Amino acid sequence: MLLLTLVRHAKSSWDNPALADFDRPLNARGERDAPRMAQHVRRALGIPDRIVSSPALRALTTARVFAETLALPASRFEQAPRIYEASAERLLTLVQGLDDDDRHVMLFGHNPGFTDLAHRLARCSFDDMPTCAVVQIGFDTKTWADVAERSGAQRFYAYPKQFRDKT
Repeated sequence: MLLLTLVRHAKSSWDNPALADFDRPLNARGERDAPRMAQHVRRALGIPDRIVSSPALRALTTARVFAETLALPASRFEQAPRIYEASAERLLTLVQGLDDDDRHVMLFGHNPGFTDLAHRLARCSFDDMPTCAVVQIGFDTKTWADVAERSGAQRFYAYPKQFRDKT
């Protein structure tokens, strides 16, 4: 089985209107949610074989928090510029090109592409992925090239609001 875990970036800041969208950092809530969600993911899903992130600052920062929490070696962390502003079709092409040696891949990126991709790949229990939401989809296939629309099944879904104000 192949496992694809999609993580939408944590909440970003709009405080500086002069910043390009690509360069927006996390806001205070995003900085709190990312490590909390990373800890939950570590307990619930384990450690992926690879993390692939959009290079946009808010996604990259979220991915780095997860990588650190998961103690993922730097050699298993990469950036993929084509994730930024990608459609579901483009993201599916990226997924189909993943290395078959990586059985569990965690992608970090943006909406609407991530929500659209999740719904194309599987029947999902949610309408929209909020910031820092995590969905895992499993595929009963041996190669990423065989991943197709509706070929997966949702195995996990969580979002930060479920864990706020809980210790």
